[in-house]
Amino acid sequence: MARKKSKKKQKKPKLLKLKSKIKRVDKKNIFSQKSNLSEDKIEIKKIKKQPTEKRAYGINDYVVYPKHGVGKIISVEKAIIGDIDINFYKVLIERDKLTLTIPINQQSNLRPICSTHQINKCVSILKSKPKVKRTMWSRRAQEYEQKITSGKIYELAEVVRDLNKNTNTIAEQSYSERQLFEKAYDRLESEFEVVLKISPDDVKKKMNKALGREEKPLENQ
Repeated sequence: MARKKSKKKQKKPKLLKLKSKIKRVDKKNIFSQKSNLSEDKIEIKKIKKQPTEKRAYGINDYVVYPKHGVGKIISVEKAIIGDIDINFYKVLIERDKLTLTIPINQQSNLRPICSTHQINKCVSILKSKPKVKRTMWSRRAQEYEQKITSGKIYELAEVVRDLNKNTNTIAEQSYSERQLFEKAYDRLESEFEVVLKISPDDVKKKMNKALGREEKPLENQ
């Protein structure tokens, strides 16, 4: 019996060695998996950074400046301020009869006009049901203003949809509501016109049909 016990005692160290080897192999596998995951993350980061590369615009290109809407680049000029050479775009906002001077190194403030696919998406937003929050008008007005000046066309379409009353009767809207509606409507209309290359009247018909509005021109236009 004593010999058998001694044999069993000799087996235990072998089992411990095997367990330690298995643990080492598992640790190696875990480490390799983590390194592979980190490599994948690096690749994903690179993909995310690609769309933010600077874009060069040329003369006669249409762009959108968030605070003013659609504009046309009429020239690319250079100026010397101090000892620094600055290149900038001259952008004409036709609706406001305004010319903006935008340094090229600040072109993140500009975006290219949208595609026809995005216009179609906007039309579907205009056709959808309004989503009006039950909050104070002052707070909602602030949110609408932020959406209008964001430069994002889908948010612009949402403002038009949410403030639309299906009519041109002034009594249907407060003064501030009507102001915000017309501002958003005009900006959306101008981008529709440039992208679709159709007349202002045809753009209005397309937008009013999607909104279910009466086929009448907006007042004070």
